[in-house]
Amino acid sequence: MASDVVILVGVDGSDESFGAVEWALARAQRTGARVHLVCAYSLPSFTAAALDGGYAAVDDAAIRQGAQAVLDTAMKRAEGRGIEVTSSLEAGDPAGVLVDLSAHVDLLVVGTRGGGGFAGRLLGTVSLAVPAHAHCPTVVVPRHTGGTAFTPVERIVVGVDGSDSARNALNWALGERRLWDAELTAVAAVPFASGAGALAWLPAAVDRDIVISDVRAGLERAVNEAIKPEDDGKVAYHALDGNAAELMVEFSTAVDLVIVGSRGRGGFSGLLLGSTSQAVLAHASCPVMVVPSRCREEEPRGRMTQPWGRR
Repeated sequence: MASDVVILVGVDGSDESFGAVEWALARAQRTGARVHLVCAYSLPSFTAAALDGGYAAVDDAAIRQGAQAVLDTAMKRAEGRGIEVTSSLEAGDPAGVLVDLSAHVDLLVVGTRGGGGFAGRLLGTVSLAVPAHAHCPTVVVPRHTGGTAFTPVERIVVGVDGSDSARNALNWALGERRLWDAELTAVAAVPFASGAGALAWLPAAVDRDIVISDVRAGLERAVNEAIKPEDDGKVAYHALDGNAAELMVEFSTAVDLVIVGSRGRGGFSGLLLGSTSQAVLAHASCPVMVVPSRCREEEPRGRMTQPWGRR
């Protein structure tokens, strides 16, 4: 029987997309989830345009055949792992296809950038656009040059700033911690220094140590409120002076998964803005999970209504 929990993976033949497949398979082995692989393709926009007095002859069958070869290669990676894997070709813009399908799955996984040429359908812009619009959490897996694809996940860092988006991210981080039996650290950034997002408006007389202490106390409360009875380990938390994006990117060099909300809020607590999550996605050294504001951990999962059984 097909699992009600589905991990959707966008593939395009690039090393990054195959890394996303490996990450999704490793997670599925721990949850019993089904993995569904999708390769989206579309005809070039000049197909019907006149070129040199004639018309471009683009063979749709050849494009579809190339996309199918990508899916076949990805499917082979799952052989012998005891994981249910399905696949489908989807005609249309890759970002739009993945966003639409994300409404019916529990998790979406993509690579940081796609390959060029014939099957290069998941460009770098997709890995930025999809997390911003997806209906479920999205994991973006960067290029990896050796060993396993950033798994198992042993160390997780989550950015917290008091916004609803960040609270969702914290809840999902606790779930990932339980799933992987990983160490979890919650981080709140206080950007005193000059630059984008800095608290330049603070009076000079304000004691920065007191501000950091207040933020740390708020972070502690947020963590304690989010912890559930089944959480049997300690969650570390730190309030740090610095730019949120820079701190998350720095942490990404030492952990296996960074989790952020899709947006923070402005003003004093505006520590995880949309621009922050984009910056983290663009520069992180490890996979990044982006949890959308509209996503609630208590929402029912496995909402996929299509069989998607084409293999």
